[in-house]
Amino acid sequence: MQATTVKLYSIGYREMRAYIIAALFVVGNIVLPQLCHLIPQGGLIWLPIYFFTLVAAYKYGWKVGLLTAVLSPVVNHLLFGMPAAVMLPVILMKSTLLAFIAAFVARRAGSVSLLLILCVVLGYQVLGCTIESIIHGSVYAGAQDFRMGLPGMALQVLGGYLVIKYLLRS
Repeated sequence: MQATTVKLYSIGYREMRAYIIAALFVVGNIVLPQLCHLIPQGGLIWLPIYFFTLVAAYKYGWKVGLLTAVLSPVVNHLLFGMPAAVMLPVILMKSTLLAFIAAFVARRAGSVSLLLILCVVLGYQVLGCTIESIIHGSVYAGAQDFRMGLPGMALQVLGGYLVIKYLLRS
């Protein structure tokens, strides 16, 4: 798998475009989960709340990624009650891990490939599920994303790669 060089950014909090870009990704992280929730257990299967966080952090850096990671679940919860309040801490933790890992890998690699995106997704999921297992005191509960969310992880890898490589060329 060959890595493709793409233009990656690191936008700071003092730049208005960081907030505009993050807001667009938050909207994506609101719309995609609503579509997935039309399918029974769609959120658990497709893990849609993480998709645009991955793209935001990989393409625009950890600051835009972190804004997207934190605002997406909170706004979704306030507007639609999903994710449930009890799940917010775990989803916020995983989203934050995703933002930092994606931005780190993008910055170090300076390119995008399926393998790199796969490493990002596996990295935040393994670490996140481990922490979730500790929080809940149950490996079974912590491994829920691996039990049910493999289609969502595959969507993140393939879809994230395609969006970063082809749709966000500039």
